[in-house]
Amino acid sequence: MTQGERIREVRNTLGLTLEKFGDRLGVTKVAISNIEKGNRNLTEQMTKAICREFNVDYMWLTTGDGEMFIDNDDDFIERIDRIMAGEDEARKNLFKFMLELSDDDIAALDRLMKKAIKFTQDKEKD
Repeated sequence: MTQGERIREVRNTLGLTLEKFGDRLGVTKVAISNIEKGNRNLTEQMTKAICREFNVDYMWLTTGDGEMFIDNDDDFIERIDRIMAGEDEARKNLFKFMLELSDDDIAALDRLMKKAIKFTQDKEKD
């Protein structure tokens, strides 16, 4: 599936017309139509605007990996608060551990997670 097709899927899932989708991004319905049809490339700025405005996952929009939508920050923060107030020490320790990691450690962990996801997806295809 192309990026344009994924944008059409987002728009249709949200029940928005080309015009209403474009209005929320500050572009015309013709611009959205051209992107969906592959007549125009999706710019990085437009990609980020779609993700921000509609809570679309950046990785899903750019590569097709993962889920279409992300939870909003309020939901995410609430879930973290519940974990930290709860009794599950393993989950609490994971968050504490993440806070201690350097930027290089986070980048390495990110690479490992992506490899694990790809490995799992490849195994599912077999």
